[in-house]
Amino acid sequence: MKIFKKLFSNLEANIITFTVFLLLVFSILVSVIGYGSFTKSFELEYDHTTYHMADTAATIVNGDEIDQYLREGVHNENYQQAKLKLDTYCLKMDVSLIYVIKVDTTDYNHFVSVFNCVGRDAPYTEWELGSVHDTTNDEYRETYRQLYDGSLDYGTIYRTDNLRGAPPHITTLVPLKNSKGETVSVLCVQRMMDRMVEARRPYLIIIACSTALLMLLSVIVSAVYLRKQIIRPIHKIIREAKRFASENKPGEKLGAEISYIEDISVLATSIDKMEEEMLQYIDHLTVATAEKERIGTELSLATAIQANSLPNNFPAFPDRTDFDIYASMTPAKEVGGDFYDFFLIDDDHLALVIADVSGKGIPAALFMMVTKILVNELSHFDVSPAEVLRAVNERVCKHNPEDMFVTVWLGFLQLSTGKMICANAGHEDPAVMRKNGDFELLKSRHGFVIGAIDTVKYRDVEFSLSSGDKLFLYTDGIPEATDQDNRMMMIDGMLKALNQHKEKNPQGIIEGVIQSVNDFVGEAPQFDDMTAVCLEMKGEQMSFRLIVDAQRDELERVNEFIHQHLDDTGFSMKDMMQLDLAIEEIFVNIATYAYGDGKGKAEIILSKNKDSVSLTFIDQGVPYDPLAKPDPDTTLSASERQIGGLGIFLVKKVMDETYYEYKDGSNIFTMIKYF
Repeated sequence: MKIFKKLFSNLEANIITFTVFLLLVFSILVSVIGYGSFTKSFELEYDHTTYHMADTAATIVNGDEIDQYLREGVHNENYQQAKLKLDTYCLKMDVSLIYVIKVDTTDYNHFVSVFNCVGRDAPYTEWELGSVHDTTNDEYRETYRQLYDGSLDYGTIYRTDNLRGAPPHITTLVPLKNSKGETVSVLCVQRMMDRMVEARRPYLIIIACSTALLMLLSVIVSAVYLRKQIIRPIHKIIREAKRFASENKPGEKLGAEISYIEDISVLATSIDKMEEEMLQYIDHLTVATAEKERIGTELSLATAIQANSLPNNFPAFPDRTDFDIYASMTPAKEVGGDFYDFFLIDDDHLALVIADVSGKGIPAALFMMVTKILVNELSHFDVSPAEVLRAVNERVCKHNPEDMFVTVWLGFLQLSTGKMICANAGHEDPAVMRKNGDFELLKSRHGFVIGAIDTVKYRDVEFSLSSGDKLFLYTDGIPEATDQDNRMMMIDGMLKALNQHKEKNPQGIIEGVIQSVNDFVGEAPQFDDMTAVCLEMKGEQMSFRLIVDAQRDELERVNEFIHQHLDDTGFSMKDMMQLDLAIEEIFVNIATYAYGDGKGKAEIILSKNKDSVSLTFIDQGVPYDPLAKPDPDTTLSASERQIGGLGIFLVKKVMDETYYEYKDGSNIFTMIKYF
């Protein structure tokens, strides 16, 4: 209370001083802004008019005769006429200088005077024809260069300092060109800006006088009005607050009539109400303590409900040996806003979800549960991840009065091929470790968060996972974990932790990363929820699928697809050439004969094991078994053999196994190559 007493004993003087200070600052700001705007307007006007003067003066001088003027001097009749016109124009336009110079274009450091006309009352001495002078400064030197090389139509230079007693002025420079369009010299018009200086002075005087008058009025108002309506009422409020703090019992009511100023009146009534509520609070303290314990019990129950809503029985899919998965969530509070999920859509497709809701506590947990249910429900329809996120976003936006949002990463993994289709709604990029490699971020374009705009569209992104590859999903609570010095772990720190434990299984990787985060954070409190999901592909066979039009011009695309997925195999150059030959033979046959004159599709499935590659070609054309025809007799000469059949014969020779079957309206041809 001594601090408040000391403060408000000088409150009146403080208010007056502060008011005067604000007015002074305001006047300075107005002066600076006005002064700058005023000056800028004048400069633009000077620039515009001086340029037109220079442009008009340039018509007086013939650029083809500049060198002749310099050779013959003042005796040249044309020179004398041009000089007379320029002198007259200089006086008529009331400018201080009009001069024409020929600049040394080697370094633009020197120039030769051709014409020099000095205006009335200008503080300059006229240069002689042919006299050599140094360039004034770098600004002039650069302007000369740009005028000569044609990159500048005209130049304007303001001089407001280092004038050696001369008033501020503007110089406009225009190029003088010969009949060939070449710049041969520069014409300059210098004009004093004394009117601008004179016009600014009254403006500053008006600002100063207005400020002084406002300061005087402020002092008078503060001395009379503030004392009655602010100072005395506040002193009374302070005395009552001090009395209640020491006695802790009801006293004199201050009432709303203490001042006409609404804020002070509200403060007085608030003090009255505070005294009443404090007394009630003391009476009900025991009840409040019991209520707090009840809330704690409910939060514990909410924590248990949230934990049970996430898949947490590991191994999660004990009957599957083609992949391994593990997940963990550590909320910053009793309940969190992060969530993860993974479930089989069918026997060959696994859905993975990780998300981060804005905020924490019960509201975030409820929002999390709604979003999780929607994602799970919609993922079981025959739609892509992008379509799922779009539908979830539409539903959430319709029922989101609190304007909460959630970032989501959703992926559908085809387990037989390793093909992953995913979509990202503003979430962190996942980290991927290729077999025997390191974890690296897999960056892609993000969509907008869910819950903000109901018209957002999302985009699917594809990538593949092979046997031994690992995928790590996480929320920002891991890279943004903060230690006691407010330093964050960052993405680099997370990747470093991942690569320290990359040889472990998914559970070991997540536990190792969480331990690295805890070691980094130390005694600092947990900043955000930390959630992670890790998947490892373990199947020995990987398959990849491509569907193209059954057209010859798609052969290059088919070859690129197959070569892309065979880069890591043990095929020699000879094996690859034989494989290319077989691919061309089978695909061209499909494109040529399968659909006759109609259009159709061809599907290519590439499956690779540790010691072989299998290629399967599928079309829905006319039934045709290329293996049914007997092999040609290669002992006969070319003229004796029947036409046809040699291509499929070569395929059987270069491939180790070939099979054909007609099933469900499709021709299915398979060929296998060992390595």
